[in-house]
Amino acid sequence: MKQIYAFEREEEFVKYRDVTQRFGEKLSEYQAILEQQYDLTELPKGILWTSEELATMFFSNIPIPAYTNKDLIYMSPDVKSWRRILLSQLDGKDLPDVQEFYENYSENQVFIILAHELTHHSDLFLDEFDDESENGIWFEEGMCFYLPRKILLSEKEFNEITNAEIQLFEAFKDKYGKHSLEDFGSLSYQGSLSSIMFDYWRSYLSVKYLVEERANNNVKQVFNTYHQWDREGRKVPLTEYFGIESLLK
Repeated sequence: MKQIYAFEREEEFVKYRDVTQRFGEKLSEYQAILEQQYDLTELPKGILWTSEELATMFFSNIPIPAYTNKDLIYMSPDVKSWRRILLSQLDGKDLPDVQEFYENYSENQVFIILAHELTHHSDLFLDEFDDESENGIWFEEGMCFYLPRKILLSEKEFNEITNAEIQLFEAFKDKYGKHSLEDFGSLSYQGSLSSIMFDYWRSYLSVKYLVEERANNNVKQVFNTYHQWDREGRKVPLTEYFGIESLLK
């Protein structure tokens, strides 16, 4: 993949050059795992490294400075910026452990966000980037969180991010959890960051449950069920097919 730099000032490029190189090297290692085990056959053309401002206001209006399409992954490498963004998820809630976690959000956790975006390019996911179908989108998003976290993080790091998102889910479920997981994204980009991220936390926790509890840590078994749902014509919502309609309510 090409490494493309889109910063307004040369000093920004210099500032982030080392971290983008580290991220690029680590992503190559994760790419090899996806190619060997998770049907990554076609890569995006490159990673476009940029600032939070350009990512969210110039290249897109998505309020999170990490996203992908068929051709490019857009990513801000600024750890301090990510800490500030993710702290805003608390939205005034008194969650001291979560606050401490995001105040000290590590470079490695930021790298996982980049790995999440590459995971979307796996052919194990049924829908293409330009497909209009949104059936089961929660599954793809949840799995794109789960796989890089489980593969790349230490057990301590994995538990820290999971516990933070469990606490966030519990804190906001009464406010944002009225809709079905099948309606993933129905609140997206309409309010606070917590309203946007709620479905992502819930999707991740649902996939984690499916892999670790239902499938005894067999990721491929979960993917097989997902593909079977598709082969049978998607006759029921994917949450119903997995039997998790009432999970995380």
